[in-house]
Amino acid sequence: MEFKLPDFQYLGYEIKEWWENLPARKWVNDNPNLIFGITGASVFLLLVIIIWLLIPDKTVETKVYEKEWYYDLNTEKLFTAKIGQTPPIKAPSGPLPNGQPAGIRAYVFTYVDEPNEAEKKIGFLETTDPNWVRTESRAIVSGADAAEQWGQGRLIRRLKDEQWFPANSRAGRYIRKRLTLPNEKGELAYYYPPE
Repeated sequence: MEFKLPDFQYLGYEIKEWWENLPARKWVNDNPNLIFGITGASVFLLLVIIIWLLIPDKTVETKVYEKEWYYDLNTEKLFTAKIGQTPPIKAPSGPLPNGQPAGIRAYVFTYVDEPNEAEKKIGFLETTDPNWVRTESRAIVSGADAAEQWGQGRLIRRLKDEQWFPANSRAGRYIRKRLTLPNEKGELAYYYPPE
């Protein structure tokens, strides 16, 4: 049995006849203004999309803070100091009566964008546990392990509390969790870094 190629000339006549009798072709011939309008709108939309894709993204400017809030135990006032220090640190008022530094880390929160002094609230205070001995050096990981690592060797308390609690203890977690609850207006507090 011999294989024969189809007669392309005949196939060409069939396609031409099909194209000439196509209902859409008749509609296109009867409505040229509508076709030009659709084509123009499509080209315009394509140009808008191309221009939009070619415009570079605006980068979000991230502000890097160089200071942190600290609380002076002598004067009971906030002050700022270089970021990354281990509390307690030297305070502007000098040392405590027992000779220890009077500056401890303060976490300041607010409910408004540009707070005045009355709208800034100290969420909790932090100092280093004097009995803590670092046992190993591990990189901070994400999730629950990171929160637990953050709390190691740290003591926290609310401003009105007398007692310090380990940051990763049940009481320490309670103090931090209270900050995530909305106020009476339903607003959420957020950390307010010093300028």
